Amino acid sequence: MRHIAEHYKLSKDVRILDVGRAKGFMLHDFKQLMPEATIAGIDISQYAYDNALESVKPFLRVGDAKSLPFEDDSFDLVLGLSTVHNLPINECKAALGEIARVSSEHAFVTVDAWRTDAEKERLERWVITAKTYMHVDDWVKLFGQTG
Repeated sequence: MRHIAEHYKLSKDVRILDVGRAKGFMLHDFKQLMPEATIAGIDISQYAYDNALESVKPFLRVGDAKSLPFEDDSFDLVLGLSTVHNLPINECKAALGEIARVSSEHAFVTVDAWRTDAEKERLERWVITAKTYMHVDDWVKLFGQTG
């Protein structure tokens, strides 16, 4: 979290949203590092919410990345780590658009991608949950289309 905070030059009172936050470990670490930060997390899994860290549970909710229940520009940093690629392409586009909508400044999203045929072959051997994965250049185009 320290590297992310330094990279984005986050203020001590930053507003952070974690989309696909699972049990809230990353938000817990952010709150430890930046106690004045406003944090929020959303995940589709009721199980993840029920088993979330108690330290961050008040800041978490069950919800859908395709329809984030937050106002436009609500967060300085929106994180979506290994989340949106688990959706079919149209839903993935909707989730990326939502991340762009609620972010006032920064968004950091990770997805499954490849640059070479060998990387694609390796990815397809181990990919389990991703429903949308594509060449890096295609992701760049999609990110441009969704904001």
